[in-house]
Amino acid sequence: MESLSGVVERITYLNEENGFSVIKIRSRGFPELVTVVGNMPVVNVGAVIYLKGQWKVDSRFGKQFVAEECQETIPATVAGIEKYLGSGLIKGIGPVYAKKIVKKFKEDTIRIIEEETDRLLEVDGIGSKRLEMIKKAWQEQKEIKNVMLFLQSYGVSTAYAVKIYKTYGNESIKLVQENPYRLADDIWGIGFKTADRIAFKMGFSPDSYERCRAGIIYILNELADEGHCFATLEQLVELGQEYLEVQEEKIVEVLSSMVQEKSIIREEEDFYYLPPFYYSEVGVAEKIKVLNAQTTKFKGFPVDKVIEEIEKENNIRYDEVQKEGIRTAVLSKFMVLTGGPGTGKTTTTLAIIKAFEKMYARVLLAAPTGRAAKRLSEATGMEAKTIHRLLEFKPPNGYQRNAENPLECDCLIVDETSMVDIILMYNLLKAVPEEAVVILVGDVDQLPSVGPGNVLRDIIDSGIVSTVKLTRIFRQAQGSKIITNAHRINKGDFPELRGGRNSDFFFIEAEEPSQIVEQIKNLCQERLPRYYGVDPIDDIQVLTPMQRGEVGARNLNEVLQEALNPGTTFILYGGTKYKLHDKVMQIKNNYDKNVFNGDIGRITHIDLEDKVVRILFDDYEVEYEAGELDQVVPAYATTVHKSQGSEYKIVVAPLVTQHYMMLQRNLLYTCVTRAKRIFVLIGTKKAIAMAVRNNKVTRRNTKLKERLQNSNQ
Repeated sequence: MESLSGVVERITYLNEENGFSVIKIRSRGFPELVTVVGNMPVVNVGAVIYLKGQWKVDSRFGKQFVAEECQETIPATVAGIEKYLGSGLIKGIGPVYAKKIVKKFKEDTIRIIEEETDRLLEVDGIGSKRLEMIKKAWQEQKEIKNVMLFLQSYGVSTAYAVKIYKTYGNESIKLVQENPYRLADDIWGIGFKTADRIAFKMGFSPDSYERCRAGIIYILNELADEGHCFATLEQLVELGQEYLEVQEEKIVEVLSSMVQEKSIIREEEDFYYLPPFYYSEVGVAEKIKVLNAQTTKFKGFPVDKVIEEIEKENNIRYDEVQKEGIRTAVLSKFMVLTGGPGTGKTTTTLAIIKAFEKMYARVLLAAPTGRAAKRLSEATGMEAKTIHRLLEFKPPNGYQRNAENPLECDCLIVDETSMVDIILMYNLLKAVPEEAVVILVGDVDQLPSVGPGNVLRDIIDSGIVSTVKLTRIFRQAQGSKIITNAHRINKGDFPELRGGRNSDFFFIEAEEPSQIVEQIKNLCQERLPRYYGVDPIDDIQVLTPMQRGEVGARNLNEVLQEALNPGTTFILYGGTKYKLHDKVMQIKNNYDKNVFNGDIGRITHIDLEDKVVRILFDDYEVEYEAGELDQVVPAYATTVHKSQGSEYKIVVAPLVTQHYMMLQRNLLYTCVTRAKRIFVLIGTKKAIAMAVRNNKVTRRNTKLKERLQNSNQ
């Protein structure tokens, strides 16, 4: 191997997931900057690095040094120190403070920070608060460097070092050495495969108990991500052999031990649950049956008379099914109101609220997401909260509203219930007082929840709760092609694609992915904002079936970010550019920040000095450190699954045969029903036909329906 040393001038590219970097260094004997590529620990601008590797000539990028080993040392020159400190290495010191500090202490700067940190107070603008921030960050980055070197020795991305250190602190190396598989449980973003790679290099046996146990939990979590509450023995054996490459006997043996130690729960010899999903499913069934068995305190109330009063007061006529919905709500303890777009769900819900108000009942309104709660609030004129806020979630203590401290209401109405997964439904029902009425409102034909379970469908299919399905499309809705086509798709009929000047549903035929991407860019940047007078970022949403591919969410986000937000203020993390004013989506429940999977916000502030980003979600601003940005992604384009519960003025949706894995009727139906004003479909008629024909809803492993039907459960 050859050697090379120099000062890091620029970091051109860094992939946080695998540590692959492209950097430019200034090296003695080379008139121009040298390009270095390879998996390196996170290097900082201004640092002096010593490399071992070999030269190669890349056909596109020319001569490069491919690094196989890399060591970083702190620079000795004043210019180098300034560049090093200003690189964002230490929170509290950016380019401005780096210049001031180095001007004051010159070559002695690093020693001062290391040994006499309090002297930084002599620098103009540094007060006690910033001093503490610098002290903490300097100590942290030293510890993180140790973790990085430790990980590097096992060939693992050094980007995880910060997360590992923040979780385990100074115990990091010791805990990882004892059991690397704990990383998969404790560190978001580190999966079983990464932990397995570390364990393998540490010498853990392929059929060790720790490995098999971690692998089984990984498989159960992967299945939960697909919506399953449990796995069958057959699934676990098949996937266990595939992932772990161990014998069936070993998997069965480890499963038996896990059942004994209660890290998983076995039911009927064949169904294996992670405990939260088991207790949630059992708990939801029990609570619904307890509520359903009570007699409502509103029994005997003259509902029909009240319906007539509401009709007169609001100059409205309800049809028979809507009246049945109002009656059922008042006279049941637990009911479901379902129906597609334009069938009067909102009108009926409003009437139900008015009926309860006439009985002087306390009504609470909730929805799974901030956007759905806001829509419910606007439609009813009443306060509606997200389920998490209704239950007063406070980390680390959890839900403040629960069985011991129930909600204060006589009636709870939950909108967009198709989005609610089994764990959230359990926490909600636990907090419902036994005397209250529960009304679930939602469209059962939409995609099921992102989380595990198929709660709304299972409750309806159980047949034990009162269900009213609205089917009539009202006259005012019949003029909307969005609504009529949604119902055509839901029935398995091909949608009417001919647009017209006053239409709200348009189809643009295009087959080539590159052509479709260009069309989407043009629609979002020029045509739609100009014609409809809308904001291209806030009012237009691109929805696509998949993340990957040319017309997948990732690529479309890059294209649309460049087109719609050409600003130059940005922070780079994990190969993703986060720009000021970007539209972004939270992709992980973060209870500490009170933001949840699917929440959409706008970046309002980027502090390059302190490496923090502020994001406004509806009316709630949240601060993220640079290392937390893997929790948010650009959201100019998002998947249809992630759009559930949201409505957008204009939806633009690509649909091509390359999406064949995802082309399902309920996906296209959900996509169309997200559009409030205009829907534009771009793609091929063949892809539309494939989606409309495919009504095979992927079956989820749930037992809620059976538990509800079983009187002994």
